[in-house]
Amino acid sequence: MDNASLFQCLLRFGDNTLVLGHRISEWCGKAPALEEDIALANTALDLIGQTQMWLGYAAEVEGADRSADDLAMLRDVWDFRNILMVERPNIDFGHTIMRQFLFDAYHHAQLTALSRSSDPRIAEIAAKSVKEATYHLDRSAETVIALGDGTDVSHAKMQNALDLLWPYAGEMFESDDVDAQMAASGIAPDPATLRDAWDLRVRDTLSLATLNIPEDNFAHKGGRTGARHTEHLGHMLTQMQWLQRAYPGAVW
Repeated sequence: MDNASLFQCLLRFGDNTLVLGHRISEWCGKAPALEEDIALANTALDLIGQTQMWLGYAAEVEGADRSADDLAMLRDVWDFRNILMVERPNIDFGHTIMRQFLFDAYHHAQLTALSRSSDPRIAEIAAKSVKEATYHLDRSAETVIALGDGTDVSHAKMQNALDLLWPYAGEMFESDDVDAQMAASGIAPDPATLRDAWDLRVRDTLSLATLNIPEDNFAHKGGRTGARHTEHLGHMLTQMQWLQRAYPGAVW
C-alpha cells in the first residue's frame, strides 16, 4: 500500500461528507418545518465535522504542507473524489430526504466496516462517525417511510425522487485499484462487499414506504475517480469556496 492510494481513499471519504454536508446546509432557514430545519442543520454539521477528520488525515498523508481547509477550499472540480449522487441539487424536500437515506444506508455500512480498519487512525474516525451515521440513517429512513406512505402528493414526490436518484446509487459500490489496495491491506472494505447490507436496509425501508424500486440497473459513475462530475458541482463550489478565493489566505 502506498501513500498516494491512501490519500485518494481518504479524499473519497472526506469529499462525500463535505459535498453532501454543504448540500444539506443549503436548507438552513428554508426547510418545511422548524424541526426539519434544525435536524438538517445538525446533520450537515456532523458531516462537516467528519470531513475535518478525513481531510485532516489526508493532508498529513499527502505531506504537501496542505491542511484540511486547503483541500476543501482550494481544489477545483476535477480534484474532487465524491460520488455523483451527493453533488446533485436539492430540488425539493423529498429529493433531499431520499438522497440522504440512500447515502446514509451506504455510509453506515461503510463506517461500520471502517471501524475495524487495520489503520488505527481510520478506525478511530469511523468509530466516532458511525454513532452519528446511525442517527442519520434512523431519521432519514423514518422520514422516507412517513412521506412515501403519506398523502398522494408526498408519495408521488418520493417516488419521483427515487426514480431520479436510483441511477446514481450503483457508483457507491464500484471498485478500482485503489479499493483493491485498501482491501488487501485491511484498511478499507471493497465497496462491493457493502452492497448486501445496503440492499437489505433500502429494500425493507422502501417496501414500508410503499415505493417501487426501479428495475433499471444502469449506474452513473466517474465521481470517485475524478473522471467526471455533474455540472452541479462547479456551481456549488463557487458558493462554498468564494470567500477563500476572493481573499486568499484569509483566516478567522
